[in-house]
Amino acid sequence: MSTAIKEATEARPRLIQIRGRSVAGAGQGGEAPPSQVEELREEVARGFLYAHSRANVNSSKLLEVSAFSYALIELLAERGLITVEELDERKAEVSRRLAEKFAERGMGVALTAEEKDADGAPLNAEIDCEARLHLCHAACCRLRFALTARDVEEGRVKWNLGQPYMIRQGDDGYCHHLDRPSQRCGIYEERPFVCRAYDCRGDKRIWEDFEQRQVSPELENLIERLGARDCNANPSPIDERSAN
Repeated sequence: MSTAIKEATEARPRLIQIRGRSVAGAGQGGEAPPSQVEELREEVARGFLYAHSRANVNSSKLLEVSAFSYALIELLAERGLITVEELDERKAEVSRRLAEKFAERGMGVALTAEEKDADGAPLNAEIDCEARLHLCHAACCRLRFALTARDVEEGRVKWNLGQPYMIRQGDDGYCHHLDRPSQRCGIYEERPFVCRAYDCRGDKRIWEDFEQRQVSPELENLIERLGARDCNANPSPIDERSAN
């Protein structure tokens, strides 16, 4: 656990009332003393200052690298050593390799684009989950995926602090919001967009024949693999499947 996350965890009892929510450490009437408000404001301000400073340094370095790259490309093209077509082809190949390495190391911020159906309504798969839980064992609740910007902004869904903005999972691989004994979603009415849109009927990792309620022969292996996997592993939308 990083020092920042550890400090934030230890400081939870001191947190003040935010957006009308009463929390530990608040004064009379559920409001925090001015000193605690000012202390929290200063901590947040210092955090933003650090983040903005790093972003500024990174932007400066990126601009410098871009300038050198464009200058080198122009010189090579002017001297007839490369062509635009060759450059575009190689750029696509290198971009793919770098994106794979980026994902392998869990770097960057992952977000899922929120799509709508042909009528402009949010996607919402209708699955009789409750009648099938004894067969699939809520396998979909062990798949990893990135939240949408709206999920994050609403603040109801917990995400992995070490890997923004991947859904948070427990040590058993199941979603943080899944009630283990009943295998029911604890935030079903406010579940993430990906959970609403995900349709397991076509997922051959889970169902051999959805209509006949025949689970995939690979389901047990899938559950074992997902359960054994480190929850801080590399991000991928809906595990190996596309979230779109």
